[in-house]
Amino acid sequence: MNWKIHPLVPDDAQEALDLLKTLSDNGEVLYKPLEKEDFLNRFFGEKRWGFIARNEDGKLCGFVHAAAKISFLTGETEENTPLYLTMLLVAADCRRQGIGQALLDAVKALGAEVGKKTLVVSGDNPVHLAWLIPGANGHDHNNAPGVDKNGMGYDFLMKRGFADDFHEISMYLNLSHYKWDEKLDGMIAKLAEEGIRVGRWELGLGEDYNGMCDRVGSEYWRNVLKCEIAAWHAGQPNADPELWVDGVKPAGPRPLLTATKGNAIVGFTGPVDLQKSGRGWFTGICTDPDFGGRGIASVLFNMLMCEFVDEGAQFCSLFTGLDNHAQKIYRRAGLDVVAHFAVISCPLDGGERYEKRYF
Repeated sequence: MNWKIHPLVPDDAQEALDLLKTLSDNGEVLYKPLEKEDFLNRFFGEKRWGFIARNEDGKLCGFVHAAAKISFLTGETEENTPLYLTMLLVAADCRRQGIGQALLDAVKALGAEVGKKTLVVSGDNPVHLAWLIPGANGHDHNNAPGVDKNGMGYDFLMKRGFADDFHEISMYLNLSHYKWDEKLDGMIAKLAEEGIRVGRWELGLGEDYNGMCDRVGSEYWRNVLKCEIAAWHAGQPNADPELWVDGVKPAGPRPLLTATKGNAIVGFTGPVDLQKSGRGWFTGICTDPDFGGRGIASVLFNMLMCEFVDEGAQFCSLFTGLDNHAQKIYRRAGLDVVAHFAVISCPLDGGERYEKRYF
């Protein structure tokens, strides 16, 4: 059957969504089906591109999407960040006709045309697609951290120039099953003896997070702490209006859990937030390497679970490196592994592998 490649346009949205829902319902992909308005908001805009394949009868046989960043962390630029492959789907009855290859080639050509050196599948994609957690009765995670290693897409891409960069596992806990371990009380007391306070951050506690972020090597977490602490200052009665966001005074800062010693933040998790899905949301957990081995991460993570329960969250999900020793902390808190993702990349014409530090 003959088919042709065309740019993805808003009029294609419903057909693309129908294909996504079919493959999601069949269990072929973990991506959560989207509403049309959400699809239009995520897949169209500055530096977001897509292509479709239609057969001679006009049927949409498949589509692909890619995106590039338009806002950057410290050290990132337009030139040194990659093109991100968002999604590549082909209908079951249209496979083995070269459609997937043609759609992928279209994205690769686009990437080279806009000056990108690498095509990457990772959670850094600015589109941020939610995925359904297997066996969790519809619970979802807000961002796919790469390509599902157990899905067909992984093998397809690995045979077409992609290579593994990093493997991550996703973990899940129904919070109705969470229980605080009384051993943590002793750990908190021992930390206090060393002058380390753990709990909710508040004004007047340490605000120096740069040493920790320097030693961990994370500009992302530096930015998180900068923004959250700024929100605390902006929410004060006499706060400088220059601290407000778009001229609007914040309704109130989000809870942030920290370990502090003197003026230094030596560990953190949060900020604590609740998604409409019932998921307890947070950006991650970090401990200053100079303060490792004291149980700080264990205490903070379990405090986070308690905060989620108090906020009315139904579940917690996260992803972490396949070999990350922090898995032990999450398992002790009750989380189980539910999926395995891979961050993969492919050099574009004249480009090279994308290098990034993963945690």
